[in-house]
Amino acid sequence: MRRVSSPADRTPRDSSRWLSALALLSLVLLSGCSAFSRAVREGDGAVKERHWAEAEAAYLRALAADPEASEITVKLRAVRREWGEEVYQEAAAAHASGDLPSATKLLVRVLELNPDHEGARALLAQTLDARVQVALGLLKEEKLQDARAELDAVLAVAPDHVNARKGVDAVQVAWAKRFFASAETLEKAGKLGNALVAYVRADQERVGATAARERAESVRQRLRDEVAFLVVATPVEDNAQAPDVAQRLSAGRLASALPTKLPLKVVTEAPPGRVGVKLDLSLERVLPLKAVEDSQRSQRYLAGNRSVPNPKRGDYEKKLLEAERTLEGVERKQAAVLREYLKAQLELGTLRDVAERCREREKRECRAAIQECGEEARDAKSPGKVPSECDPERCSGQCTQDEGLMSMKSKAARVLEVAVQVALDKAETQRTEVQRNRDSVFREPITVEEPMYSDFVYDVQLHRLTVTATVTSVMRDLLTPQQVPAPNTQDYAVLHEDLAHKGYDRYGVLADPVQLRNELELRVDAGDKAVADVAKHVKERFDLYRGKRVEDARRGMVRPGAEDVVETAVRALLLTADAPPQDILQPVARARGLTKPEALLGVGQ
Repeated sequence: MRRVSSPADRTPRDSSRWLSALALLSLVLLSGCSAFSRAVREGDGAVKERHWAEAEAAYLRALAADPEASEITVKLRAVRREWGEEVYQEAAAAHASGDLPSATKLLVRVLELNPDHEGARALLAQTLDARVQVALGLLKEEKLQDARAELDAVLAVAPDHVNARKGVDAVQVAWAKRFFASAETLEKAGKLGNALVAYVRADQERVGATAARERAESVRQRLRDEVAFLVVATPVEDNAQAPDVAQRLSAGRLASALPTKLPLKVVTEAPPGRVGVKLDLSLERVLPLKAVEDSQRSQRYLAGNRSVPNPKRGDYEKKLLEAERTLEGVERKQAAVLREYLKAQLELGTLRDVAERCREREKRECRAAIQECGEEARDAKSPGKVPSECDPERCSGQCTQDEGLMSMKSKAARVLEVAVQVALDKAETQRTEVQRNRDSVFREPITVEEPMYSDFVYDVQLHRLTVTATVTSVMRDLLTPQQVPAPNTQDYAVLHEDLAHKGYDRYGVLADPVQLRNELELRVDAGDKAVADVAKHVKERFDLYRGKRVEDARRGMVRPGAEDVVETAVRALLLTADAPPQDILQPVARARGLTKPEALLGVGQ
């Protein structure tokens, strides 16, 4: 049983600690009570003066000091009820005067203070209905922005207000019709870029309210036709008398090789003043070439097995040898430490015997000195004088040096004893390691079976078929036909090869007859390769053209909402439909209020 200490058992230090703790606890309680009572007094005073905000703040501070004070909760509820009644009177006055926005804010505040105020709830419903009627009146007057602001304010208070939602739908339809009418006007004026933006905005305001999507697609196609890069492809001149290859260079094949998202058109005739190139292709020759090359290959096969020294056993033996050598070194160190320890023990025994003999001699001399001192003191003629034979130095200090040497040697012996124990532990650990490596060596067999391989050499034939089509292309700029272009002659080679040899099942080599592709197939591939390269060169010319249009559009981004800038920007965006530049697309969309800028290109509608 634990003994309970009484006040009498406490030390003065313990008593002071108890007094300090009690004082601190009392201070905390007094401060808490002081903050609570002070807040209650402030709240009661503010209620008498009808300062409701100050009273609410004071009662909230009191509840923070004592959350369990139910009487403060009752007072706070009463303050909010009285405060709400005053705000309700102000809201009723604002509603009567026609200030519906102020009445809405005040009524929302009343319901925050007193959620059970039925009069405020009913008056708020009337106020919201009145604001919806005001918004509908503004809608009839074509003040769409003001009407939408009123309806949004109503929905912010009552998100499920049916008439407000219907009003928002009506405003969106009105916006859509307004933008649609504006787009029609711009289209008639020939401002197709601005018309396209307006049609897209009308479709985003309210999908299906107008025929904006269909008209936008029509305007977009007209703009694509206007900015299209034309490639006038003349009939291919077949100088090689190879109609199968020449047919792969026709205008239809070239059009399929070009990107479909971009306004790139392959035509046979172009109106004057259009941007593009005139492409003349001539097939110079088609040269098939077949070659056969003889060579040799080898196939490795399993010829048998043979016994070889076990490499794992060799590794284990190497580790065992290293462990045994380490053990020899550890044992040598152990023997040296043990010799030092035995030598120190022998010296310590010798010093102990010398000290014992010194102590015996000191005892005998001390007893003799005491006897002589007693005799002299007894025979002394002057009683107050101490004889010289009674000197205390005769009984001490004779063996101090021997005892010091013995103490030093004893400490050295203890150090050596610890060293001997450490050496013994190391030796035992190393012996365990040697035994473990020895067991590993004995568990491994001396030899193992190894597969023996041999190579079988056989003859093969490499059959290679190459079809080379030589095509000359000439591109002339449609705007500057007087320039003399340089013809570009290029060889397009298609290669196919296959190995053929006899079969030898005994060595794992199976027969492989030659399986070359048909020459007609390679001729078709050569024509496709040529038309793909021509399409690449056409795309490079188109990139130069649209790069200039994009730079023109970027220069106008300081005022992205201007009509002329929008015209240039929309055409540049149609030319870069595969990767529209965001530094052009986003400013135009923000300036014209588009929520989905990609809809300008017909994407994500």
